[in-house]
Amino acid sequence: MNFKSIIAYFLLFLPLLSNAQQIKTNGPGDQINYPDLISHADLVYHQPVINSEAGMPVGNGNMGSLVWTTPSAIHFQINRVDIFGNSSASDNFYQRNTDYCGGAGFVDVDFGEEVFTDHDFLEKLSCYDGLVTVEGKQIKAQILAWNKQDVMAIKVNDNRKDGKSLEINLRMLRDPVQQRGNHLAVSKISTEGNRIILTQQFKEDAYYGGSAVVIGIKGRKAVAAITNQSTVKLLVSPGNDPFTIFISSAAGFDPQKDLVEQSMQELEDAEQTGFEKLLTSNETWWHQFWQKGFIQMHSADGVADDVATNYAYYLYVMASCSRGKYPVKFNGMLWSTGGDARQWGGAYWGANQSCLYNALFASNRLALLQPMFRMYSGMYDRCAEAARQEWGSKGIYIPETVGFDGPPKLPDSIAAEMQELYLMKKPWKDHSKRFWDYAYTKMPFLSRWNWKKDGGWHDGRWIVLTKDSSTFGQTSHILSRGAKIAYQYWMYYEYTMDTAWLRQYAYPMLKGIAEFYRNFPNVKKGSDGRYHIYDVNDNESVWGGQNTAEEISSMMGIFPAVIKAAAILDTDAGMRPVWQEFIDHLSPLSVSSDYSGEGKSDNKITWIKALPPVVRGNGRGLPDPNTMPMWFFDLSNRGANDSLLQIANHTYDAYFRSGIHQGTRVYVLSRLPVAGVLLGRVN
Repeated sequence: MNFKSIIAYFLLFLPLLSNAQQIKTNGPGDQINYPDLISHADLVYHQPVINSEAGMPVGNGNMGSLVWTTPSAIHFQINRVDIFGNSSASDNFYQRNTDYCGGAGFVDVDFGEEVFTDHDFLEKLSCYDGLVTVEGKQIKAQILAWNKQDVMAIKVNDNRKDGKSLEINLRMLRDPVQQRGNHLAVSKISTEGNRIILTQQFKEDAYYGGSAVVIGIKGRKAVAAITNQSTVKLLVSPGNDPFTIFISSAAGFDPQKDLVEQSMQELEDAEQTGFEKLLTSNETWWHQFWQKGFIQMHSADGVADDVATNYAYYLYVMASCSRGKYPVKFNGMLWSTGGDARQWGGAYWGANQSCLYNALFASNRLALLQPMFRMYSGMYDRCAEAARQEWGSKGIYIPETVGFDGPPKLPDSIAAEMQELYLMKKPWKDHSKRFWDYAYTKMPFLSRWNWKKDGGWHDGRWIVLTKDSSTFGQTSHILSRGAKIAYQYWMYYEYTMDTAWLRQYAYPMLKGIAEFYRNFPNVKKGSDGRYHIYDVNDNESVWGGQNTAEEISSMMGIFPAVIKAAAILDTDAGMRPVWQEFIDHLSPLSVSSDYSGEGKSDNKITWIKALPPVVRGNGRGLPDPNTMPMWFFDLSNRGANDSLLQIANHTYDAYFRSGIHQGTRVYVLSRLPVAGVLLGRVN
């Protein structure tokens, strides 16, 4: 599934292809057979999967699950984009990969005997209709996630002789009560009439998060019963009449909100609507979605066909999990099957998230970007506070790794010392015990605390070390994520020309990032009359460098955008010349010839990561192929000036010292194919 998503990501700039002899184009009068076109992306299994993670995805953008089988049952893990076990201020997840998110409960539809075996088995995902069908021995189930509300529906045709009973189990993801310091996770099962219920509550200090799952049935009699302390079930009476199982869910952060009542109401709405009308509603939504754009490709060796297939599958997956309150997370999306503990935890990784979202602009699926915009706009005030507290700057600071709720407020004394340490005004060895004790319990994957290194357990105590005996970590001093997020707001405007959007959402982000850079204490005008930036990372590989590729590119991208946006909106007339002065005097991108004697003999000057001094990493190295900031901000393309275009081509060649051929490997997150197309090197 990850491979398919990345293939689509490579196609971000597909419309730029100039030698498109294998691409069929269609005029306004042409008829597109969308069912046939999209059906190439369908998944069809003729035997049950061995591992649950190979199940088929179904979701409504906010709630979803993979669908997989064991010989006697169909299985689900109900997941949501808006369930988080803790906030960013937590003091109880100081060991990596122990925080959790996303999971609401396990569901099993158990037929009591082996009905899903290698014989008479079929499982099919129809991407065009958003429907999963599972067939076994005299059993057929159709599964969908309702596009209008958070309900999944399973229509079952059970044609077994004489009819047989079955069970629907709703199971907890963990023990009923789990405590970690003062973090408490409580799961409860209950029944109400012929419905079964599972709730979760997460509490820590002022934080509260909750979820609910309710299951009901229509078309058969069922009795609800408690199986054990972690499982509740519906005992479904025998019969051969078709029936429908409805699974509703809800989540929220208000302890006064009755999530069970909300789930009950949505379940009742679905029951009254009935499966056939739910299916019709879903088909209407999905068919309209597919008509927003497509690609159709063919080549004799089938590679082009495969790319087009994976592109459609990627769009199906994103439409299934990115229409909710929050962006879907990179590490599992809505497809976790083994509980809610995730490698990399509950934070959002900017670079990894971008691999899911960058392609949505050119694919004309801008609605799927809204969860990302909602989250970052929702944390604006916290990011403004973080800019002041952490860095002594203005505007907003969006960390590379951040929780769903944004950076939490710091005590003033901690913030003051943090500024001194992080801006290199105070030697790391002189940090106070008060600062160390405060940082000890904070989450190490968050950028603010990313200098922390796991030391393991020793005599019952978790040991915290530093990664480089300094304030730096992989994501600690990355400022460019904020610029990349803001630039995506600007791209949304450029694709839509929606001035109201520009005013309300995009411009505050653009201005916030520009002002952050302009007032950043370690951006200074040197004796050469140019602005330089010091003691920052270049993505994760260079720590504490000068004029890093990421940060110079970000400023080169953001300042022209904010100036243009201000002019369009006829606002901040007094700031426009200030921003123009900044960009006019910004240092150029660092190049290999900036290192004495390099890149001069053959005149093959390339861009590099950073200028010295560098705390850790190779500043002479080529820009990170996973982020490629010169290309992200559209600084390097066929329309660039000759000097920049020459450096861009030399840089691109340097990534492929042995040339590009059939066996050339490209890393899974790499933007190199995108960069090649932008340079016109489509072959």
